Amino acid sequence: MQTIREVMTPDVQTISPQETIQRAAQMMDDLNVGAIPVCDGERLVGMITDRDIAVRSVAAGQAPDRTCVGDVMSTDVRTCFSDQGVDEVMNTMGDVQIRRVPVIDAASKQLVGIVSLGDIATKSAGSADEALDEISTPSAPDRSPTRH
Repeated sequence: MQTIREVMTPDVQTISPQETIQRAAQMMDDLNVGAIPVCDGERLVGMITDRDIAVRSVAAGQAPDRTCVGDVMSTDVRTCFSDQGVDEVMNTMGDVQIRRVPVIDAASKQLVGIVSLGDIATKSAGSADEALDEISTPSAPDRSPTRH
């Protein structure tokens, strides 16, 4: 069984919930990524995505240099363990339609990496086609109220 540890991207950059979304956007640009794990100290507390910034903040007219990451980040974050099987995590990604998952070490409970559908597609022995089909299935728009 191939594990997530074998395909994940280690040494992930993180951001504090107190940082501004402007800083988060700059980091995304510098790192060429669309999501950054949010950590309070060493504890994972959320994820900030380019979509979070655009939809929850910019669309609401919030100032990027005065809006904190913690105000717009996603807090319901699915994680996986580094020793989990790739197939199991890929199935979860498809079930909940997500393209990237923070990776936690089971022993230390600390963030040790991130795994994306791209990592699985290029580094795993299996196929990511089924997960991609499930992840790419359109879902209903989220009309829930946002925190401001």
